[in-house]
Amino acid sequence: MKRRTLPVAVALAASTALLLTACGSGDDKSEANDKIAGAEQPTEKPSKSAAPSGAPASDKPDGVDVSLPKDMKLVFDWERPADANEAAAMDDAANLFRAIYRGVDKRTSTDPAVATYATGDGLHYAKTQIESRLDGGWTATGTRRHYQATTRSAPNGNAVEVAFCVDSSKFYGKEVKTGKVLKTEPSIADYDYFKLVMTKFPSRESLWQASKVFVETEAEKCQ
Repeated sequence: MKRRTLPVAVALAASTALLLTACGSGDDKSEANDKIAGAEQPTEKPSKSAAPSGAPASDKPDGVDVSLPKDMKLVFDWERPADANEAAAMDDAANLFRAIYRGVDKRTSTDPAVATYATGDGLHYAKTQIESRLDGGWTATGTRRHYQATTRSAPNGNAVEVAFCVDSSKFYGKEVKTGKVLKTEPSIADYDYFKLVMTKFPSRESLWQASKVFVETEAEKCQ
């Protein structure tokens, strides 16, 4: 997105370069790489308003509204894995980003969707992303593409690493007061590589929460 790097993204990129390397690729089956960094993070109970309501899955997975305005498009250009847990974790990784940008649009970091799809450090990340935009007085517009996704399960089955690239070259900041779209020239800064540790919520079937978010900014491998 054309706002350039946010403080938490910088901190995560600087502090987790080693962690990203240690996680390895989805094809590496060594014992060391089977251990997902941050997978021990406990889950956090979603708010009561996030209880299932039988609403359409397109807008309200798990009964939570993650709908976005028409000018804010998040595209998830990836195939769901055959493993049911990894597929559910991937779905809720996508829902996390829908929740973040719904919070940006609604001008709040306490939207029920945010606490549903994030916990611990992941919740801190989500709220920081939203609040930085609120403080700056801007929202978002355009298309943010997510692609080249891979998944990898922890041995105990309670955590899944979801990794993917993000292309924000057509996703821009927009001033709330004036409606001015803040465009810049395309650059390597438009590409990020994410690794999310999704942890299974124990008392809700198929619900996974982001407990850790690792970001590699200016990711050449995503170009």
